[in-house]
Amino acid sequence: MTSSSPSSHHEIVIVGGGVAGASAAYHLSKLGKTDIALIERHQLTSGTTWHAAGLIMQLRSSHSLTALAKYNVELYANLEAETGQATGFKQNGTLGVARSKDRLFEAKRLASIAKSFDIEAHIITPLEARRLYPAMDTSIIEGAIYIPDDGQTNPVDTTMSLIAGARQRGVKVFENTPANNLMRLSNGHFRIETPESTIECEKLVLACGLWTRDLAAKLGVRVPLYPCEHFYVVTEPLDFVTPNLPVLRDTDGHVYVKEDAGKLLVGAFEPEGKPLPMEKLPKDTPFIELPEDWEHFELPFSKAMEILPGLETAGIAKFFNGPESFTPDLLFMLGEVPGMPNCFVSAGYNSEGIEFGAGAGRALAEWIVEGEPTLDLSHVDVARFHPFQINRNYLHDRVREVLGQHYKMDWPHQQPASARGVRRSVVHDKWASLNASFGEGMGWERPMWFAPPGGSTENVYSHSRPNWFAHTAQECRAAREDVVILDQSSFGKHLIQGRDACDCLQYMCAGDINVPVGKLVYTHMLNNRGGIETDITVNRLSETQFLVISSATIQPRDKSWIERHLDAERHVFLSDVTSNYAVLSLQGPRSRDLLCTVSDADFSNEAFPFATSREIDIGYARVIANRLTYVGELGWELHIPCEFAQHVCDVLLGAGEAFNLKPAGYHALEHLRSERAYREYELDLTPEDTPLEAGLGFTVKLDKPGGFTGRDALLRQKNAGPLTKRLVMFKLKDPEPVLFHEELIYLNGEIVGYVSSGAYGFTLGASVGMGYVNHAEGVTKALIAAGDWEIEIACERYPAEASMNAFYDPHGTRVKS
Repeated sequence: MTSSSPSSHHEIVIVGGGVAGASAAYHLSKLGKTDIALIERHQLTSGTTWHAAGLIMQLRSSHSLTALAKYNVELYANLEAETGQATGFKQNGTLGVARSKDRLFEAKRLASIAKSFDIEAHIITPLEARRLYPAMDTSIIEGAIYIPDDGQTNPVDTTMSLIAGARQRGVKVFENTPANNLMRLSNGHFRIETPESTIECEKLVLACGLWTRDLAAKLGVRVPLYPCEHFYVVTEPLDFVTPNLPVLRDTDGHVYVKEDAGKLLVGAFEPEGKPLPMEKLPKDTPFIELPEDWEHFELPFSKAMEILPGLETAGIAKFFNGPESFTPDLLFMLGEVPGMPNCFVSAGYNSEGIEFGAGAGRALAEWIVEGEPTLDLSHVDVARFHPFQINRNYLHDRVREVLGQHYKMDWPHQQPASARGVRRSVVHDKWASLNASFGEGMGWERPMWFAPPGGSTENVYSHSRPNWFAHTAQECRAAREDVVILDQSSFGKHLIQGRDACDCLQYMCAGDINVPVGKLVYTHMLNNRGGIETDITVNRLSETQFLVISSATIQPRDKSWIERHLDAERHVFLSDVTSNYAVLSLQGPRSRDLLCTVSDADFSNEAFPFATSREIDIGYARVIANRLTYVGELGWELHIPCEFAQHVCDVLLGAGEAFNLKPAGYHALEHLRSERAYREYELDLTPEDTPLEAGLGFTVKLDKPGGFTGRDALLRQKNAGPLTKRLVMFKLKDPEPVLFHEELIYLNGEIVGYVSSGAYGFTLGASVGMGYVNHAEGVTKALIAAGDWEIEIACERYPAEASMNAFYDPHGTRVKS
């Protein structure tokens, strides 16, 4: 039984009675929050949870996502005993088959990740797979991964068990209570208007599945979701189906198959999804079922019949088609929405709400109670999206591809094919004429690599050496020996100004921002645990103006973080000026010589030292020149007002011919920065890593007046003795294997971490990478020197050298030459 009428005031209101809302309510109640009302417009689970397949899989393609996903087994295995409400959870395992050697390699990478978490996972032969699933035609597979503790659950019963646990601790639940209108009040609270009452709350959680986008819009909040149709069929009873059959995932065939009371449920993530505008959904209707579409389902079902020939004669008891919500990047969205304090979102689960709902609900509850995330959620943070991504045309075209990405190969550096050309640098066409192969970052079209004149710019992906490797190697060589030009216009750029701007930034940043005009400061904004929330460069333009530069792919989240922590009572203002400037970067030992031919500025070390900024003339334009590098060479990043950028680009390219100037792309940037061990946010730097652990203590000013956010945590860490976690650089001794990220790090035969990022070092003739090493007695130089180090790539280990410093130019002499 649910309560009949909500009170006029609750501390927290959760809108949505599916697994996302139920999990948030359950975990909040476990943390002592009981003044909670959960409202559902129809019946609990009647949105999309009721028709979920209920698959449970712990492993994901990254350590951070696996850390969230694996909690599902821990929670669901014990939930019935705690609440008394049956869940239908059973651990019959997952069997992921591979029809190709590339897919088997991908499975082996997952099996390596499993070792970090003590998740039992086995790479097995086709014969061994046949023993687990006798009805399968194993002649078409190369092998499989078997995860015995995975399984399946009943989505409705599991959600009701979460609700039961929440109610037992005092949470109030109201069905048939739609939120007709939302309003933010002047006191910061929220008003929810329902047909029967008006509720005021201090914190609001929107967990309404695919309806979250339109409901959030009533508050002016952008939640980029779009529905797709999701299909599965249920067969008549089959003789070969037994209760202990593992869930079968045939990702090459785009299908999953699970046992369902003596029948088989066959579902699909087909290569191209079928987006469905919200206005075509039945209005105000629970338990929505959409029309059958056998034509669309034909490809995955034909693949299912290949792997399970018994399906060819199976009767179909039910063809189900229901709506699911998808996001532009196939990751769900969680957390406090930008510009709306105490309004939280848990939505966009891309058909994986049951799998991620447990971990996401716990993480969101901790965020709400603690006031900030307690673990790295940057990759699923709702603040990560750019405003343009709410565009419905963009979402319609992108989610068609995103749905299929569930089961497509997870290639390194894979680029989306849909909804492209959204944002372009003003010199985009110049790179196109030079045969650039473009990739996408936060909507920006960016040169990734340059093909020879007349050559194909199509990407041919690989787990080792893709088709652009040779071309990228030439770009890297040009950067090390001559000079390259990179278009980095996609940098996020925020102007922070006002008479209190310096004081505010001083408290927000770990570094010293109160520097002379023209000084560049590489610094970080930290959380209260000392973890890195932003990785930025600050350029002091004047006594009251600061230009903050951040990576394109995290610019919206950086902006949200800064806005959230600027003191509203102070005279300080933030403006997003990303679109005001193009950025052309000249990098390489001949960059100074080139610039001297196009500008009358003095580029000598004495006049223009590293980490300084000057306004200079190039051609007929006035630009901001920052002496910085992300490749490990002498170089300048030129911030150019957009209307002058084409002119400056032409001047540089014309003069550059005498210096063997070559255009370079973002792949080259990745290889070059890896050689020099420059960190990248979301890979090597996250909210769970402190500057001290990252080897960036030199950027921190612990004794600056007034302190800064996270200072106390860093002081405690510094005074606690040797760091037990530290970022270490690695170089493989074998020149053949290629590192990307997530590969395991072994010290004397024991797993001590994983590679956060890596690339082939063309200059060094071997792969290099970096990753956090964990050692209870401290990660010291002596430990690194004496240890026997190995890196595991797809279940195979390779000897490696380890160092606290970069393997290329470890002392940075080339940068300051």
